[in-house]
Amino acid sequence: MTHTKVKTVHSTDQVLEQIADYAINGQIKSEEAWQTARYVLMDTIGCGVLALKYPECTKHLGPIVPGTVVPNGVHVPGTSYKLDPVHAAFNIGCMIRWLDYNDTWLAAEWGHPSDNLGGVLAVADYISQKRLSEGKAPIRMETVLEYTVKAHEIQGILALENSLNRQGLDHVLFVKVATTAVVTAMLGGNKQDVVNAVSQAWLDNSSLRTYRHAPNTGSRKSWAAGDATSRGVRLAMMTMFGEMGYKTALSAPGWGFQDVLMNGQELTLAQDLDSYVMENILFKIKYPAEFHAQTAVEAAIQLHHEVKDRLEEIHKVTITTHESAIRIIDKTGPLHNPADRDHCLQYITAIGLIYGELTADHYEDATARHPQIDRLREKMETVENKQYSADYLDANKRSIANAVQVHFTDGTSTEQVKIEYPIGHRRRREEGLPLLLNKFQSNLKTRFPLRQVNQILNLCEDHDVLMRKPVNEFMDMFTI
Repeated sequence: MTHTKVKTVHSTDQVLEQIADYAINGQIKSEEAWQTARYVLMDTIGCGVLALKYPECTKHLGPIVPGTVVPNGVHVPGTSYKLDPVHAAFNIGCMIRWLDYNDTWLAAEWGHPSDNLGGVLAVADYISQKRLSEGKAPIRMETVLEYTVKAHEIQGILALENSLNRQGLDHVLFVKVATTAVVTAMLGGNKQDVVNAVSQAWLDNSSLRTYRHAPNTGSRKSWAAGDATSRGVRLAMMTMFGEMGYKTALSAPGWGFQDVLMNGQELTLAQDLDSYVMENILFKIKYPAEFHAQTAVEAAIQLHHEVKDRLEEIHKVTITTHESAIRIIDKTGPLHNPADRDHCLQYITAIGLIYGELTADHYEDATARHPQIDRLREKMETVENKQYSADYLDANKRSIANAVQVHFTDGTSTEQVKIEYPIGHRRRREEGLPLLLNKFQSNLKTRFPLRQVNQILNLCEDHDVLMRKPVNEFMDMFTI
């Protein structure tokens, strides 16, 4: 009797298929998404330009080997550097994320979808420079906005129900996946190419969250997304040179991402990929602070005039918040550096109460030495409001609520100032967008002469003209 071996055929993981199909075939039909993507572009570049004020950021920028000259090199905004697309993505991504001031997405997983612009801008400029060298037309900014929407959507929908942080993994893995997908498409890949490249991103795994939490909070959290988006570019380019993929990178029994790192939990996309994330993105408009603390500092600033002359009389400060804030930014004890401070709910609230404002400079050592800050932190208690936690995850609300109340030694207290939605929330778009434009202008002024600032503003404020602008000419506008 002859026995015939039956070959087992494993189908490609569905999440890989869904991401690849969207990256290649997805159509962005929402006018709101297109318009919001323009504001994302402005805000993201502006945040990167502002970061150039800080030597701890700029020490990471430039070519790996000083003096390297790259043909068809990518411009790094606000600098004179021209780099290869992989390292340019790191440079741009590092700038974008350095001050924790670019957009945010909050769900079961957190993150900053505009981190992907490190890869998107670098590859768009690289493609344009290369095409020009071949006598062809460059690509236009419409392509940048399209793939910005798509990168936001991939990262954000992955984050809705798949929590990396509960496994101790960092959210920048979703940046790596999203960048890999859209950059492979931008480079001319087909659906199978995107599947192959994205499988590599999952196999890379993610960094640990160690550098985001006490006692190890450090500056790596400011360049981790640059590292992720640049890795996405590298994997995409390897794939386009013919590197194979791994169709069950997620589901392979025993060895796949799900079994090894998610305790067997299946990764899924909670809804179809469209433009939901871009339409609902959260902007950090006024305050360079971890987003779970945005409404806390806004509430604290409202109380500033009532408490600024009574700081010595404060008995207790009650911060009522949501579970995610308690889990990641509720910190007591010493804070060792700016990266530690901008992820401390108590520090951020104290700055608002004492100074009536919050800027990136408030995280530097010169401000942190103010003795009243730590005295105030020691008097703070954080309390979870279960309804705040529920509304945070409610798809129809996605609030980020905090309330602050100050109690004095004489038994009196301020009112409890409660803010559910930060100014960068979709529900406050009408109020927020003019301030976002002011933020962009102010950030540009820290690096460029006024004439150059005005040229950039005039272009970016005209949606139709911006869409038609060649990418290389757009990037040239940010060169010094």
